[in-house]
Amino acid sequence: MWFCLVLRRYILFDIVFSQGANASFPVNEHYFGLVNFGNTCYCNSVLQALYFCRPFREKILAYRSQPRRKENLLTCLADLFHSIANQKRKVGVIPPKKFITRLRKENELFDNYMQQDAHEFLNYLLNTIADLLQEERKQEKTNGRLANGTLDSQNNNSNATPAPTWVHEIFQISSKDEDFLDLSVDVEQNTSITHCLRGFSNTETLCSEYKYYCEECRSKQEAHKRMRVKKLPMILALHLKRFKYMEQLQRYTKLSYRVVFPLELRLFNTSGDATNPERLYDLVAVVVHCGSGPNRGHYIAIVKSHDFWLLFDDDIVEKIDAQAIEEFYGLTSEISKNSESGYILFYQSRD
Repeated sequence: MWFCLVLRRYILFDIVFSQGANASFPVNEHYFGLVNFGNTCYCNSVLQALYFCRPFREKILAYRSQPRRKENLLTCLADLFHSIANQKRKVGVIPPKKFITRLRKENELFDNYMQQDAHEFLNYLLNTIADLLQEERKQEKTNGRLANGTLDSQNNNSNATPAPTWVHEIFQISSKDEDFLDLSVDVEQNTSITHCLRGFSNTETLCSEYKYYCEECRSKQEAHKRMRVKKLPMILALHLKRFKYMEQLQRYTKLSYRVVFPLELRLFNTSGDATNPERLYDLVAVVVHCGSGPNRGHYIAIVKSHDFWLLFDDDIVEKIDAQAIEEFYGLTSEISKNSESGYILFYQSRD
């Protein structure tokens, strides 16, 4: 396994807090590294990021408190989060063996010891959880009623769009025509995440085979498409498209461009009828890719817990200074080079 740039200048979090009293810890908070089961850093980093997205963690733990169900990826994730949240110690290491085993059993893409893409895993996990929740809702229907006795208006309409789950309520970003659980944005050298979002919403001309079909004209016409956010999510997940296929190399390579991401963010590319367009977001987690390409490298996560920042590198947990986040913006030169650069950003709404 390719190891991340070692010998950091940070102080081990375990050591910092083991020297003080338990009162030094935030109430009801635990910081546990995750054992790597053979290039599973892509999974560990995303799980740590999601654990410190509090709305997501709270929903997962609430799900765990419900009657037991047949084992699936969601129940395994709930068991893992519950195990972390209920440890007697405040810091330590947990092996997510049951979750990894289930993941490899359910999707052959992850059923190996090769490095995988953290963003692909995040998408698969969130969509799988949403699908499982919707399937459970279907199974709970009995004579037009849910298990809690609530009338289900969809019961008599098999073609109805499934009702959104709490996954959608937390992560879903909606424009006029599409819904997303995250936003994937192109990156450019020496820019910012705001610049990337501006590019995402630039006006695009639809022509040739991409012409827009006009219902009134009953023919395809050239048109202008502009992406505007209509529904702002509780958790804004931003994926920086750092891996690009290079024809001359016949492979994907990493764009280690320096892209600044602020601790506070307000979306400007909202539609005129957007709900709460002035919503302010705080950075709560970053999945960082270390290395020069998608199939070689390592993933770590940096997260905010209360008033301090932590770095999770599989089973190692370290406390870092907020200024150290700047080290994960990327490099100011060269397309492909070993770097530790932000790959997935998680922003949480203040309201």
